[in-house]
Amino acid sequence: MKQKQYNYLEKELSPKVIVEAIKFDGVQEIVGAQNNPVIMGWAKELGLKEYINDEIPWCGLFVAKVVKDAGFTPVEKPLWAANWAKFGTKQTQAMLGDILVFTRPGGNHVGFYVGEDSLYYHVLGGNQSNKVNVVRIQKSRCTAIRRCNWKISQPANIRKIQLSPTGEISTNEA
Repeated sequence: MKQKQYNYLEKELSPKVIVEAIKFDGVQEIVGAQNNPVIMGWAKELGLKEYINDEIPWCGLFVAKVVKDAGFTPVEKPLWAANWAKFGTKQTQAMLGDILVFTRPGGNHVGFYVGEDSLYYHVLGGNQSNKVNVVRIQKSRCTAIRRCNWKISQPANIRKIQLSPTGEISTNEA
């Protein structure tokens, strides 16, 4: 991870969604007429023909790609961030690897929990400042916490992670 505070994520052997997600750290959309072929490749792989350029919000696309690569089935219409509130099982406390859904001006946002401080969740997601990275998002904006339906048993390192209140604060992930 490029952000030093999150180096522990590279040592995690599970949950698989985090292992898969950090592979894309730094992937960035191309502003303007060109498109990042990596992001467009995710849409093609997932059969999302309606995704025609990387200017379209792609947080849900990122989560769908990661979830698929981790061996789970993405939600229907994964580009709509709010649809991720139907994924897996509902939780009341966020833990490593959980999918978090947030409200934002003009829509919603989705990403993966990698930790928290007193006021913010630290979220690994796509389309955060136009790239894959970790940002802090106000906890009060969170509308859903969802956990993967583990096929065998939940990994032992699914846990709450308390972090220092440092790092970029995001107020609108569009």
